[in-house]
Amino acid sequence: MLKSLLRSVVYRAEKAAQRLRFASQPANLPVLLGISFPKSGTHLLDQILLGFAHVAPYAKRVHSFYAEYEGESGKKREPEKALAWLDALRPCDIASAHLFARPEAAARVCSDKFAPYFIFRDPRDVVVSHVFYVTEMEARHVHHEYYQSLPDFDSRLKISILGRPDTNIEFPNIADRFAPYLGWLDQKEVLTIHFEDLIHDRAATLTSIMDHLLSRVTLRASRQLILSSLEASIHPTKSPTFRSGKTGEWKKHFTEEHKKIFKEVAGDLLIKLGYEKDSAW
Repeated sequence: MLKSLLRSVVYRAEKAAQRLRFASQPANLPVLLGISFPKSGTHLLDQILLGFAHVAPYAKRVHSFYAEYEGESGKKREPEKALAWLDALRPCDIASAHLFARPEAAARVCSDKFAPYFIFRDPRDVVVSHVFYVTEMEARHVHHEYYQSLPDFDSRLKISILGRPDTNIEFPNIADRFAPYLGWLDQKEVLTIHFEDLIHDRAATLTSIMDHLLSRVTLRASRQLILSSLEASIHPTKSPTFRSGKTGEWKKHFTEEHKKIFKEVAGDLLIKLGYEKDSAW
């Protein structure tokens, strides 16, 4: 409780300092909201959005993070909690979320209050990253003990693809896990970002991130200064869940059986997200 209160006091003080630093700029800038599918570059997007704090009165740290599931218990939160969290955000905040595209949430996010971004990644790389994260990086994760009880990486990868129908902790297959996020792809107010583009075509992707905000507001900084600020804010190794930051890692880990079961449960998802044209991969 004391730690939370102290964090809140420090955060408000930092925002006040930012308003003084950029006193000539509007103080009612929209909330920068980074929405992400888990294991798809959440912290990378956070870092980039925090780069705007160097050129505008945005917060210098993420206001808060919201997830649809509690990490340690795996319990799904009530939809009302997401709405309350969104309503609590204020101008010039930067926030991060694993947020479902429910109609009520989308109505809020796609309003003038927010400048929203949605980042996702090749779901095949997601399931590989998920195995490493749950097994080796997050001992408090609800599935940690179960993953460690499995005999090898291959068996863990199957679970990350197929889910766990044998437990009362909700963990569906990868396509069903992504389904609640698909609605963000259809919202013109939300800039969609492929994680891979931030790795292989960073300059163009950062330009899109910048232009998405500049289409809404005017910042008193040159485009080059803004872009440089976004680029300079990227420090992948400072992410608490950073492992490799590479793309296409699934090719090293997928067996023919993994490919078969993935195509069965999520082949259409790969096509919808633009990662494959058909099932011949």
